[in-house]
Amino acid sequence: MQAADALKLPLRPFALAAAAVRQRFRAWWQARLPHTDTLLLTQRNVYILPTRAGLMFALTLMVLLVASINYQLNLGYVLTFLLAGSGIVSMHLTHNTLRGMTLHLRSPAAVFAGDPAPLAVTLTSPAAERFGIGLRLESADAATLTWADVPAGGQSSTHVSFVPQARGLHPVPAISIETRFPLGLFRAWAVWRPAAQVLVYPRPERPPAPLPPAHPTPGGPATGRRADGGELEGVRGYRRGDPLKLVVWKKAARSLETGGELVSRDTTSTVQQQLWLDWQRCAGLAPEDRLSRLAAWVLSAERAGADYGLRLPGLQIEPAQGELQRRRCLEAMALWQ
Repeated sequence: MQAADALKLPLRPFALAAAAVRQRFRAWWQARLPHTDTLLLTQRNVYILPTRAGLMFALTLMVLLVASINYQLNLGYVLTFLLAGSGIVSMHLTHNTLRGMTLHLRSPAAVFAGDPAPLAVTLTSPAAERFGIGLRLESADAATLTWADVPAGGQSSTHVSFVPQARGLHPVPAISIETRFPLGLFRAWAVWRPAAQVLVYPRPERPPAPLPPAHPTPGGPATGRRADGGELEGVRGYRRGDPLKLVVWKKAARSLETGGELVSRDTTSTVQQQLWLDWQRCAGLAPEDRLSRLAAWVLSAERAGADYGLRLPGLQIEPAQGELQRRRCLEAMALWQ
C-alpha cells in the first residue's frame, strides 16, 4: 500500500495540470460558440469520433486482415471487408442521427437557490426518426444523460437540470447532445450554448422565523372584528334604501333623542391590517441571511392569505397579495444589490 501511494503522489500534479488544461481549452472552445435558444444541427457543428468499442473493432479488423493475408484466407477477406463496410455505414448513420435536427429551449422558470432548475428541451426531426438521443450538461458526467427518441416529422421533449447555489440571474450552462446509434462504434455529439437565463430567488430560511406583527392603518378593505350577527362592527349615518335590519335601533334611539338621525351598521371597516416584511426587522443577520428570512416570510404570508409589503434598502413594494405579489417580491430580492 505504501509503495502504491508513493507512485500516486508524483502523478497527482500531472493529473491536476491536465485537468486545468482541459478546463481552459473547454472555456476557450465554448466562448467561440454562439448563444441561441434554437439550434439547427448541421455538419458544421456535429462532431464524431470512435468510441472505445470502435477502436477495439478497428483493431480486430486489422488482426483479421493480417491473418487473411498471412494464410491466404479468401473467406477471411470477405469477413474483414464485410465488417469494415458495416463500420463505415455505422459511422454515417451515427452522424446523420444528429444532423438536420433542431433543438429549442423553452423559457426556464424561476427557482430558489439550492433547488434544481429544470430545462425543457424540444427536439424536432424534419424527416426520419431519430433513436438514442442523449442530453446532459456539458460539464456533467456521462452517467447523467437523459435519453429520448424523436418520431419522423415530429417532436420530443426531454429535460436536463442544474442546481444554482446563489441568487440572481444565471446563464443556462452549455448542453451536450450526443448519440451512439446504431452500433455504438462511434460517438457523434454537439455542444449548445443557450441564450436564456434562469432567475434564482434567495434560499428560504428553514425553519422560517415567525412573521412580524401586522399594523392597523386607516382605509382599505374590511378586515375588522365581527359582531354576533356576522356583520363587521362600525356605524354610519342612515342612507336612503338601507334595509331595516341594518339600523342600530339602540344607537338610533339615543341619536333621535338629541335631534340626530337614524344610524345604520357599517358593513365595511375603515381599518386595514398591513403586514410589512422589513429589512430592518432582520437586524443582526448577514445580508444574504436577511434575504433568506424575507423570502421565507413572503412564502408564509402568501400561504396565510395576508396583504403584505416588502421594504428593502432603496426599494419598497406596497402591500398586496396573490401570485403576482409573491413573484414581484421574490424577484426584487433575487436582483437586489
